[in-house]
Amino acid sequence: MTDPLPASGTASSAVLLATTPACRLGCREGTLLDRLTDQLTSLRVREVQTLTSAGGLPADLRGVAKLARVAAGAVALLPGDLVAHTEALAMLLEHPARDTRALVAGETAIGPMRPPLRAEGGRITAAGSSFHTVPEANAAFAGVMQVGEADLGALADVAEELAELADSGRLGPVTPLEAVDLLLVGVVRSGAPVRAVPLGPLHSSRVTGQASADAAIERLAEVDEDEVRLDGAVKSDDGFFASYFVSPWTRHLIKRAHARKLTPNAVTGISIAVAGLAAIWFSAGTRGAMVAGAVLFYLSFALDCLDGQLARYTRGFTPLGAWADGMADRLKEYAVYVGLAFGYVATHPSGGNPDGIWYLAVGAMILQAVRHSIHFSYAGSVWDAGQVGALWARPVRSLLEPADAGRGRPRQGLLRIAQRVRHGSAVHWLRKIFALPIGERTALIAVTAALFDARVTFVALLGWGGVAAVYQLAGRMVRSVE
Repeated sequence: MTDPLPASGTASSAVLLATTPACRLGCREGTLLDRLTDQLTSLRVREVQTLTSAGGLPADLRGVAKLARVAAGAVALLPGDLVAHTEALAMLLEHPARDTRALVAGETAIGPMRPPLRAEGGRITAAGSSFHTVPEANAAFAGVMQVGEADLGALADVAEELAELADSGRLGPVTPLEAVDLLLVGVVRSGAPVRAVPLGPLHSSRVTGQASADAAIERLAEVDEDEVRLDGAVKSDDGFFASYFVSPWTRHLIKRAHARKLTPNAVTGISIAVAGLAAIWFSAGTRGAMVAGAVLFYLSFALDCLDGQLARYTRGFTPLGAWADGMADRLKEYAVYVGLAFGYVATHPSGGNPDGIWYLAVGAMILQAVRHSIHFSYAGSVWDAGQVGALWARPVRSLLEPADAGRGRPRQGLLRIAQRVRHGSAVHWLRKIFALPIGERTALIAVTAALFDARVTFVALLGWGGVAAVYQLAGRMVRSVE
């Protein structure tokens, strides 16, 4: 079960701002700048460009603007005095979306080298620097940002404007240390959507002296990066059934599948085959066959989860793989509907269409098709709106506004309230279950088929699915007007 994947751009490139003395502090790899360059080389970075200007902050910002004007693909911006886990950098640089995003740490990490920001719904809505304050800050900038190809023009404009403001002294006593911080402020205020990427247990910090550099490098060894990568392969926002009845054991298969050189697409193919077997068993209609079909359908869903986990672990996402996975989900579910209907007919001597079983099967298929249409058409409209009118939705903010005051408190609409429901709380899981995602549908089909019959399965799918469709539609409407 992979995530929906937008069309990815070319591989990211990186710009290292080696304009502070700390980037030349010593470490095992030579200097911190050498260490960071080696990390970027080990990732899927097309090219690494280093800015070493001696003209101060305005020159650094103009250098970024010049590079942004000619870059093809996403561009990552990193200070040369950064000490970070390679896995933390990979979360930005190896994500297939190649969109605009920034590493963020928890609110307690806010400090002189970690300016405050506010993140809501996975997006950065306000960012700060020594000049720009952020009321109601709930996170800290961890020093690394990536700007997607669609936002490179905005980055160049922002960098040039900041350079002029710094030249004229209108930004106050800002220093080259704040170059990336200021660029994040500008990109956020330009209206570009910036995704917040939580560091979690990983480390990413900037240093100012040899002692702090040595301590930061020592802290890196306290974290098992591969274990963090494995944990990250399991979706944190999955449904209740997948989170508690599938992922706890499929995560142990990820490394084994990778060691056997299984690709996510190969796992998807196996999942389709297992679902086909489930449909065949369901078509027999006997109690034993129904139980066997239910077990096989559950295993097919587990493999569906595993293919997404393997893709996230190996970062082997492709648009084709995401499309094939989504199509496979529909194919497997509809094949099982057909198998259940055939099985119900097989156990009724009258044959034909007993109890309208085929009408129920077709109705369940149509309902799921409508639900998926609501979901994907909404996602597509959001993408289109973002491409042609991102600046209409959020007015450009002046870079001379030193504070976020005057904008008022964040709106407390239904969507905002829903987003603030604590992850893992009872309300959070009830919302997830109520929406009847694919994991819950799998459980519903497997349990009702094994304990009852196909008619009960279809009635349950139509009843619960109908309510979920209304809930889904209402949610999309609220999101559209918030």
